[in-house]
Amino acid sequence: MGAQRAVRLLGILSFALFSFRCFAQSAPSHQEQIESHKHQAQVFLKENRPDLAIPEFRAIVALDRNNVDAMGNLGVLLFFQGDYAGAIPPLRAALKVRHTLWKLGALLGIAEKRGGDYTRARADLEKAFPKILEEKIKIEAGMELIEVYAGAGELDKAAAVVDGLSGLYPANPEILWTSYRIHSDLAAQAMLSLSMVAPKSALMHQVMAHELAKQGDTAGAIRNYHEALMIDPSLPGLHFELAEMLNASESQQELEEAEGEYQAALSVDKFDEKSEFRLGEIAYRKGDLEGAYAHYSRAMHLQPNDTEAEIGLAKVLAEMKQSERAQSLLEHALQVDPSSAVGHYRLSTLYRQAGRTADAKREMEEYQKYKRMKEQLRDIYREMREKPVKQESDEVDSRK
Repeated sequence: MGAQRAVRLLGILSFALFSFRCFAQSAPSHQEQIESHKHQAQVFLKENRPDLAIPEFRAIVALDRNNVDAMGNLGVLLFFQGDYAGAIPPLRAALKVRHTLWKLGALLGIAEKRGGDYTRARADLEKAFPKILEEKIKIEAGMELIEVYAGAGELDKAAAVVDGLSGLYPANPEILWTSYRIHSDLAAQAMLSLSMVAPKSALMHQVMAHELAKQGDTAGAIRNYHEALMIDPSLPGLHFELAEMLNASESQQELEEAEGEYQAALSVDKFDEKSEFRLGEIAYRKGDLEGAYAHYSRAMHLQPNDTEAEIGLAKVLAEMKQSERAQSLLEHALQVDPSSAVGHYRLSTLYRQAGRTADAKREMEEYQKYKRMKEQLRDIYREMREKPVKQESDEVDSRK
């Protein structure tokens, strides 16, 4: 590790580097030695020479074995020099005197883990991790704890930690990747367990359909959904998932079958808001504005913050010449989800019709920005051989 990183981390740790306190009464010459080593350590750190500061801290600890600050700083410097084995004793000694130094506890756990002592690492990381507030240390300690749990096969505990980190730092790529990896492993573990306890169940066919859909095998996925329905036609969510696969088809026959599956989903669960929304889309495509209005309204009643349903209802109202109501719905939808490309497009159209040129231009720029982002996402799905059910930009392109 570089010298500058070691110095910066001392600042992050908010450690009282130069506020040493003697816990034992010493003769003046004894104290003078401590002050001299402390001063020299300060000089070396200002010169970005932690390697030279380390012996000074060692000397202070030799003179005063209860000096928490010196022990802590010695442990930190050794840690960031990559000397994990050497960092453990002073970190552990500092915590023995003052056990609430959670940041030092995190470094101790990380050092133990990297040194192969997973039992102690787990105990120390579990104790320190919830108490840490500083972002860099919390992320590093959390990632190490996740590895400890995953290595022990305790994926549920690893998932709990990564979910906590995701909530705190939702834009951190490393955390997002770790979340994907842990939850993928959990899904694979659950699928294996299901295949052992219920290999011929409707649920097993439903899982197989999910996996085949991910691989781009739409026909295989639809076949497994049908087999699942033959076993248990009332299984929650099954009709809707089959309908989603059919609704992505280019076949008119399968599109018609999708409508029937959405209706079947509502017969199983009358509160299935997503099926109501899809039926609103289907009615709109057929030119049935009244039917679309009814389905979209029902979907919004079931889930008021479903922005897709709100935008769907707005487009129907716009065609019914109720522009003010449509505009209000679109403005609210974009407050909830500013990334909706189709929402920005439709609001731009209404603003332009109302003579609000500047507002229309702003919304069109937002539409173009989010449309490009969704096109990039579609390319990623294509590369992964996954097929998204519907892209909202398709609707804009086909219904402009």
